[in-house]
Formats: sequence, structure tokens, C-alpha cells
Amino acid sequence: MTTQKRVLAVIMGGGRGTRLSPLTLERCKPAVPLAGKYRLVDIPISNCINSDINRIFILSQFQTASLHRHVQNTYHFDPFGGGFVDILSAEQTEKSADWYQGTADAVRRNLVHFRAFPHDLVLILSGDQLYRMDYRKIVEQHIATKADVTVAAIPFPVSKVAGLGLMQVKDDHSIERFVEKPKDPAVIQSLTLSAALEAELATPSTEKRCLASMGIYVFNRAVLADALAGTQTDFGKEIIPGLLGQKKLFAHIFEGYWEDIGTVRAFFDANLALAQPLPPFDFFDASEPIYTQDRYLPAAKLNKCAIDHVVIGDGSIITDSTLHHCVLGVRSFIGEGSSLEDAVVMGADYYETPAQLKENAALGRPRIGIGAKCVIKGAIVDKNARIGAGCVLIADGKADGTYVNGAVVIRDGVLVVPKGATLPAGTVV
Repeated sequence: MTTQKRVLAVIMGGGRGTRLSPLTLERCKPAVPLAGKYRLVDIPISNCINSDINRIFILSQFQTASLHRHVQNTYHFDPFGGGFVDILSAEQTEKSADWYQGTADAVRRNLVHFRAFPHDLVLILSGDQLYRMDYRKIVEQHIATKADVTVAAIPFPVSKVAGLGLMQVKDDHSIERFVEKPKDPAVIQSLTLSAALEAELATPSTEKRCLASMGIYVFNRAVLADALAGTQTDFGKEIIPGLLGQKKLFAHIFEGYWEDIGTVRAFFDANLALAQPLPPFDFFDASEPIYTQDRYLPAAKLNKCAIDHVVIGDGSIITDSTLHHCVLGVRSFIGEGSSLEDAVVMGADYYETPAQLKENAALGRPRIGIGAKCVIKGAIVDKNARIGAGCVLIADGKADGTYVNGAVVIRDGVLVVPKGATLPAGTVV
């Protein structure tokens, strides 16, 4: 059987996404906008399509409306290939009436839906990571080693492994130990790579490295069903450690760029990195494109602007402004005389009509976008936000918390204007 016929892909939609709040107040993590025109979920879906895997399930339960709209408007497969992207939200059944209790529990409850499609292997993916991977390589290794489970792993220096699941791997890549988010330095040191494995890596390092789990797994179909026969709720904490010594577990070592976008700071930094001359993640790679919704928007329009290292989404209108190191989403509007630095502006879902603009002016309400003579630095402006003229939004040195009656939130040192928020003219934070 081909990869397309052997493998079902399952993308974990995540829990409440509290670490990404307020970006997840009205949407689930996979639906959070990324890089001006994409959504986080476009990354694993595109990796699947580029890897000849076209039967994809997304498991989600919180704030799914935005995700549903995006997937339905974006991913249309021809009827002859058997491909699909299907969202499975938590549902009440005769056996259960509560929410998914974890990653393993979410997959367990949906095994009944997977059985309707012929498959030998299940590829389990995260919905909030930025990376490019050919999944055919991990599948090929899984088959060649006759593994029961293969875990994708990335080398990390010992100084940067905090919060990651680490594994001890033999020279043949079989896994003999798995520790979820260890904190004891002695334990971490005991998990460092052997000299033989270090020699295999393409990029040398002066610091000792460990192999960290990427949250990407390939399971044999029967092994997955057996592993989920109990009540364990999480793959990293329970399922994978519980299979050690019982099944054949192997690590697939990945050395490319990988970023877990689980916090506001990680999201902010990953977006701004895309504005660098040589970004760590290349959206311009035509051989492995990242797919997203085709909106049929006009090209961006810039009038007398000073722009340095900026990504600009389609349909944006920027007038007589200065932008340095920014990412602007689709339909972004920047009024004249404004200055933005280290800013992620997500844009808007729609253009306001002339009648709506007139009504806004009569009510004293700012239009969607950023008004004239604003200064914004170190900030994320979520979709459909209205920022009046003369606002000053600077995160530097300010404590995490809420400001302007909740219309501004500072999280992880990043100032965030939530989706649909309104800031009156002259607001200063």
C-alpha cells in the first residue's frame, strides 16, 4: 500500500489554550493567525499534503467555529482521491458525556470514526507547532525498523530542554527511557546523547544535547488500540512511558527548524522571525508550499511609507507610516503618520463599507485598524481591533496584566490588543 492508503493523520487541536490567551479567547489554538495570511493548523495539514497523506482528522473541542470556517473554505479534495480534512469535536455518546481529558483520551474516543477508513498506521500530530517535515521519512523508518511506535525527536542543548519530554535512545535509535519534562539536572544529564548519536547529527554542538519529543508519533493501528484500552489520558505523560519494555519504540531524529508555539511570547517571536532577511522558516519554498485559504484579495497598497523588514498581507492599506520589523495580516489598515516597531498586526476579516465608516465617525468610534499618528512597539494587535488616532502602545518594562479595562493585555512581556477590542483615540499604555 502507498503512504496515502496506509496512513491516517490525526492533528491534536489542543485544550483551552490558556497559555496563548488572549489570542484564544474566541478561537482554538490551531485557528490562531500566523505569518500574515495563514493559520497554525495550515502547517501540519500542509506537511501532510506534501507528504502524500490526504486523510486528515483534527480533534478539537474549544472555540471551534473559526477553525471550522477556515478548514471548510480552504481544503477541498477531488472526489476520486479519497482525501479529506475532517474536524471531530468532543461529543456526547452512550459511553461518555464529558470533555476530552487529554491527548490520548481524545484519540481514544474517536477510534470508532477512524475504523471506517482502511489504514495500517496512525500519524499523530500537534496543531500548534511551526516546522516543515516530510512525514514519509518517519513512516519509512517505522516500517524498516518494524517498530510498534516511532516518536519524532529533535536534538536540544541541555540548557534549553526545560518543559520538554526527553528520551534516552540507544545507538540503533530504539528508545529505552522517556521522562516527561524533567527538572533534576542529574536526570537531564543522564539522558544526553551518546557519542555515536552525536556523530550522526549534521550540525555539531559544543554543548551536550538531549533528544526531545516533538509530540509527533507513528503508531501501528493495533498497538494504538491496545494502548488506549485503559484510562490513560495523555500520550507524553502516560502512554509512551507505559509502552517502554512492552513494545518496540524507536526515535526518528529531526534536525530542521521546529518551534512549539504554545505561549504568547513564542508566538510573537516566531512571527517576527519571519520578517528577517533569512527567516528560520521559509514560506517561499515552492517545492513544499504551505497552503491556506485563497481570499482573492487585491495586492497591498502603500503610500509614502518607510518600511524595513516587514511582512505585509494581501489587501492591506498603509499610508505615510514608518514600519520596522513587523508582520501585517490581510486587510491591515495603518493610518498616516503612525510608527510600528516589533509589531504583529493580524488585520481584519472584512472591509468596512463607506456607510459603516460614516456611521463610525458619527458615533466617535475608530474604524477597524490602526488610526493616524499611533505609536506601537512590542505588541500584537489581533483581528478586527479598532485603535483610535494618537494611541501609544508600548510594552517595554510594563508588568503582565490587564489595562484600559481589559482592552489591552500584557502577557509574557508582550502587549496584546484582543480580537475586536476598541481603544479610544489618545489611549496610552
